[in-house]
Amino acid sequence: MSKIRVLPEALANKIAAGEVVERPASVVKELIENSLDAGALSLEIDIDLGGRRLVRVQDDGEGMTPDDALLAFERHATSKLQRADDLMEIATLGFRGEALPSIASVSRLLLETRHESREAGTAVEVNGSRLAGVKEIARSRGTTVTVRDLFFNVPARKKFLKSDSTELGHIVNFATQYALAHPEGRFVLRSAGAEVFNLQPVSLQRERIFQVFGSALLKQLVEVQREIPVFYPEEDVEIPGGSSEQIGVHGFVSKPEVHKLNRNSLYFFVNRRMVRDRIILHALNEAYRNILPAGIFPVVLLFIEMPLREVDVNVHPSKTEVRFRRQALLHDFLRDSVRRALMDARPQTPFPAARHVQSAVGGGLFDAPSEEELPFPGSVSKSFPWPAVGPAPAPPVIVDTPLVLQPPAPAPGSATLPFRGEDALAIGAGPATDVAPSAAVVATALPLRSGPAEPQAPGNAAAPVLVAQSQFGIVPLGQIDNSFIVAADGGALLLIDQHVAHERILFEKVLRQRSEGKVESQRLLMPLIIEINPRQQVILENIAPELATCGFEVEPFGRKTVAIKAAPAGLATADVQLLLGELLEGLERETQAIDLRRLRERIAASVACHAAIKVNTHLDREKMIWLIDELQKTQYPMSCPHGRPIVLRYEKNEILKAFKRI
Repeated sequence: MSKIRVLPEALANKIAAGEVVERPASVVKELIENSLDAGALSLEIDIDLGGRRLVRVQDDGEGMTPDDALLAFERHATSKLQRADDLMEIATLGFRGEALPSIASVSRLLLETRHESREAGTAVEVNGSRLAGVKEIARSRGTTVTVRDLFFNVPARKKFLKSDSTELGHIVNFATQYALAHPEGRFVLRSAGAEVFNLQPVSLQRERIFQVFGSALLKQLVEVQREIPVFYPEEDVEIPGGSSEQIGVHGFVSKPEVHKLNRNSLYFFVNRRMVRDRIILHALNEAYRNILPAGIFPVVLLFIEMPLREVDVNVHPSKTEVRFRRQALLHDFLRDSVRRALMDARPQTPFPAARHVQSAVGGGLFDAPSEEELPFPGSVSKSFPWPAVGPAPAPPVIVDTPLVLQPPAPAPGSATLPFRGEDALAIGAGPATDVAPSAAVVATALPLRSGPAEPQAPGNAAAPVLVAQSQFGIVPLGQIDNSFIVAADGGALLLIDQHVAHERILFEKVLRQRSEGKVESQRLLMPLIIEINPRQQVILENIAPELATCGFEVEPFGRKTVAIKAAPAGLATADVQLLLGELLEGLERETQAIDLRRLRERIAASVACHAAIKVNTHLDREKMIWLIDELQKTQYPMSCPHGRPIVLRYEKNEILKAFKRI
């Protein structure tokens, strides 16, 4: 007796359903894709009990004829492929012909459809792969698919479903993503009769983001828009009208102050197909390197358009994984596009109070739902430390400690500074600091004083106070705790962390010197001897050439020790040993091969951190101005190499709101 036999059709459909239909959200995804492929511009989705009782998707697409409606339930029956070569240029979201038969094999399914060429519609009912009935109906053009009692005949699959709120959260996530990818369409989602969202057609992607997430989140996003040509050899492929095509990316990425604790806020679309891809994810991580802290993720919506032959979507039955023909080209293109957008925007972090309010408004939709989270728009995300339930927290203990603002050291009265009356700003009295000519300092007339007014002799006008400002128009006011610079920029108040600001300046300086081969190094009077373990010895041998180009001179000194004879200029002797130890310890924890570019950035970040101005360091006005000007000249003045914010910005409107003026 033969051991090999052909599986029954019903069993084969259930196996296919295991690959395609993982949960109710998978059903919604497949039906939405079929509707969009049919040219639908209006989709209505109804859900009950998280989709386990009911999933209904109604569209206004082209519909199907009676014959096509019956053929749609045959395995691998599709109108989207005709020959094998079509697999190389798939232009539709669906193409396998497995969705409907797979869903019908594990549910009670009713298909109602009418093609525009027919006067009557068709209704096909299938229960667990068994055809239950076919009849004519009266209906408008389009298709409605009703799926009831999902997994009624597969109890083992049904018991693995999560709570209704969690399953609904996944459905909301899928529906939201396709609504973002197709702003020209109308998307309505209802759960148990209650409307979750109703998105009307819009013409711009920005308008759709406003509809879904509101203005608070939209203000935190930076737009990305770029294209590059892709050339083909003539013998490889023929392109009508030319020898090149375009790969483009457009979308939005969040400013550095927007922090997420997981990757669920990263939305990638390739030719308007929602995908999960490691190449894109790695490019995004590289774009935000040294901008966001480790373990923190941004909010990203990227829409990639490329020639169909450049991407293979026939990788997995769920069609969310793709394979790119030119992975390295796409990776570098996305990384550079996002980096350039962030560099051009140069966003500054708002004060924490304002940021928390904005995050609470726009945070709910981006985070993946869990058992404890609400899946509806506007729900509070776990990414923010706000308790959803529970007793009110105890009132904070208020310590009556005065806030002291130390003004910079005054400058001699002989400083000649031009007068700008339109930039008047109140500050404590006193002459300005003596500023180096290279600081490009200008002055501001300030008629107000910080202390009580002194009596003036009749007829004697008070002399204006001169306050220096940077060449970018930022006026330093003083320091808090000798650690944070307080400055004014137009109508905004700035708080600048002097340590991380100097760290960003030195970081880019070290990288620039490294690329030019002009790293400044200093010899140590006495070599520093440090002890390392065997694993660190191997690492040190591998990174020795890069250490040498970055200004280090390290030689073996015995079996378990090395001698540091030279180090990058600007480092104190005590910091040199600590820096090398931290570098080796960090690389020791990594299991992957050491990337040269990442190693170079890590060395530069470590050197900058140890050489930067420390907290509790008094700065005179000249040094403040130099620090502000140099920070503004960097490529990424918004965050330090470790991802911490450098500047907190308090806009004039926020100040007015705080004082109840508006």
